[in-house]
Amino acid sequence: MNEDLSPSQVAARIGASTRTVQRWIAMGRLPARRVGGRWRVAFDALDAFTDRNREPDVGRDRGPALGPNPGREPIRVLFVANRGEIARRIARTAEHLGIRVVVPAADRGDAAGRVGLPDVAGRADARHPHASASAVASAALTTSRPLDLLDIEAVIAAARAAGADALHPGYGFLAENADFAEAVVAAGIRWVGPPPAAIRAMGDKAGARRLATRLGIPILPGYDDPDQSDDALAAAARTIGPPLLVKPAAGGGGKGMRIVRDLDGLPAALAAARREARAAFGDDRLILERYLERPRHIEVQVLFDLHGAGVHLGERDCSIQRRHQKILEETPAPAVDEPLRARLASAALRLATAVGYASAGTVEFLVDDAGAFHFLEMNTRLQVEHPVTELVTGRDLVADQLRIAAGEPLGVDQASVDLARSSGGHAIEARLYAEDAEAGFLPATGRVAILRWPRGEGIRVDAGIDAGAEVGDRFDPLLAKIIAHGRDRADALERLRDALEQTVVLGLTTNLRFLRWLIRQPEVVTGEARTDTLEHRWPPDEAAAWATIPDAAWRTAARLVLADQGSEPWAGGWRLNSDPVVRLVAEGQERRVAVGRDAHDATRATGSVGRGAPGAAGAAGPGDGALTAVRVGDTVHVDVDGRSVAFRLAPPPDVERAVRSAARQHGGGLTGVTAPMPGTVIALHVTVGQAVETGDPIVTLEAMKMEHVAPSPSAGSVLEIRVRPGDQVVRGQLLAVLEP
Repeated sequence: MNEDLSPSQVAARIGASTRTVQRWIAMGRLPARRVGGRWRVAFDALDAFTDRNREPDVGRDRGPALGPNPGREPIRVLFVANRGEIARRIARTAEHLGIRVVVPAADRGDAAGRVGLPDVAGRADARHPHASASAVASAALTTSRPLDLLDIEAVIAAARAAGADALHPGYGFLAENADFAEAVVAAGIRWVGPPPAAIRAMGDKAGARRLATRLGIPILPGYDDPDQSDDALAAAARTIGPPLLVKPAAGGGGKGMRIVRDLDGLPAALAAARREARAAFGDDRLILERYLERPRHIEVQVLFDLHGAGVHLGERDCSIQRRHQKILEETPAPAVDEPLRARLASAALRLATAVGYASAGTVEFLVDDAGAFHFLEMNTRLQVEHPVTELVTGRDLVADQLRIAAGEPLGVDQASVDLARSSGGHAIEARLYAEDAEAGFLPATGRVAILRWPRGEGIRVDAGIDAGAEVGDRFDPLLAKIIAHGRDRADALERLRDALEQTVVLGLTTNLRFLRWLIRQPEVVTGEARTDTLEHRWPPDEAAAWATIPDAAWRTAARLVLADQGSEPWAGGWRLNSDPVVRLVAEGQERRVAVGRDAHDATRATGSVGRGAPGAAGAAGPGDGALTAVRVGDTVHVDVDGRSVAFRLAPPPDVERAVRSAARQHGGGLTGVTAPMPGTVIALHVTVGQAVETGDPIVTLEAMKMEHVAPSPSAGSVLEIRVRPGDQVVRGQLLAVLEP
């Protein structure tokens, strides 16, 4: 039986006229695809469409209640329902197009919500003028309080209050929420994104797998049935066989994913995946897939207008990941030849056409060494890594989205896109995260004290922070994207290496030192990286040496401490007829540092390299062998090969004696389990008196919708548990005490 319907068959099934159905298809409201020059509608697409539109509108030849007909009406006021770097990125292009931009504050002190979004340093490539670092002076707050970007009613109310006639969701938050898209258009506001039906069709990963199969697009063996019982999932897992991947059916981005190599671990993986899926997507349905060892992660950028025209803009390689989160992306993909590119692009275009797609979207695949590919998912939004495609094609994808939402035709065909790509060179993007790569990529928090972005030919920076910005644990840890464009891959890599060396972020831990290491690894240089490359390469042997803080960093910190503190007797600063000495601590290390008598003069001589956070003082910059450093309050932050290391005065001796005495009273052999990051306690795995081995889970924390386990550092038994489920903890807080 043919599983597709013609427009007349659809009309007969739902009681509408054929002309109405054709109009819905033309406007992208009803997902459809072309077969032999005729439109065909899949049963699943029609079911999803009618489930959401059972009001009398459907039967009265007026079209579903999905908002105003877009026509070709210009957008005048754009509400950006997002924050950080993507809010700034969208605002830059909208400003360039003469659109007034409204960006709400999403958090107190959120830089993306301030009037007059600051410039992001970095010179634009001449092929991409919309990426230029122009100040966006038209942004304005819509409320006096921070806006909850997950509250549909609040976001729409704020957009209405701002007089917005269009809304761009960016990525994350509600960007792929079909209910939100429907609510936006129902409020009479233009939705800058794909039709809600397409979002819903692709947002259901199980349904997307089934649709891909019907279209002849390869998928991995797996389980996507409605039965979500543990018994059904366990039976399917036995059929699929390990290794397999447990993943949420309602979302992506790596949240909730678990690799199961031994089926004995399946129950725990299912429970954890459900928790994360429920927290991140409000839906705990799961699917199972065969886990493909050592694939490349390749994605295809597509662009469709509301009139059925569509093109692909080439592929990106996003294989370098940690915990299913991308770190480095590039285009063209180094291992994709023209025949494979054509097959991937054809599959992506077929899938997007089948759901009536419009706007920018990305179809993701896994590719093995033999060139076989498997559909993974479709992201119905602008991707984080879209700048590399822009630099190579010379397009502005945000401008494309805005024009499409205004009803304009695509205005470009595949031949012209291919021609632009053939001479577009190569682009590579590195994601700068607020995370400690050297501590298992755990999220980090803090206030940005000094910030310096790279400049140079072919360098672009999309940033979401400024000096003084407070980085908390409420949002994704992405701070900025540093992108390099060159005439070929080698040129782009060299420019990216230089750009990362120029970058300075002081005040909180970032993955900058890790990125500098990563960009020089053989697999990256040769284009041979796979999704599991970091599992085998990180941490490297040389990382042990990184833990040793160099003498120059201790001296720099001591100079800035003395410049402000003077000679505190307990700090050991002043010495008769000898150099001043201070006792400092940094990253668990303590040292007595002697500073030459010209310490104050030396600090001033280095000069200032940038504006610190409010209250910062004593900024020191490169020159005469000095390191970049800044003092903020009682802390000195020093740049050590890209890592912001925090130095403080050591505790007074009497405090130390008290601590040691307390340890002796407890037998001297106690071990603390501390929080590796700020977050919420969601599970306790032990009870008082329970025996544990090294590595056993003690407490599970949740931060940014992802779970992290605090393990036992040694064998012993649990003496105390200091937290309960639901508690908020800070990094370093004591969670439990163990005794030998």
